Amino acid sequence: MKTSEKVAFIKGLMEGFELDSSKPETKILNKMLEVLEELAASNNALIEENVKLKEYVEELDSDLGDLEEYVYDADYGYEDDEYGDEDDDFFGDFDPDLIDGEDDGDSDGEIDN
Repeated sequence: MKTSEKVAFIKGLMEGFELDSSKPETKILNKMLEVLEELAASNNALIEENVKLKEYVEELDSDLGDLEEYVYDADYGYEDDEYGDEDDDFFGDFDPDLIDGEDDGDSDGEIDN
């Protein structure tokens, strides 16, 4: 049940009780009901605005996704043959064990024991 429906239900209950409008309690209840109606209307307006904003953000997200796909997945006209295969490592057949300058074999290709 929506807030505005709940407020309408309370209003119907108050009208059903046939309260004496000259009593201070009734005046207070009527003012409280007015405030509740205003709050319910404001709440409904906020919900509608939230739905619009959510749709707008989803549209922006979709547009941004399209832009990212265009920018990051763009073919810049480079041919794989001209610049090498995309899967080639920058260092090629680089052996990380050679970083410290040690070689596992002699210059003649034999391994020392």
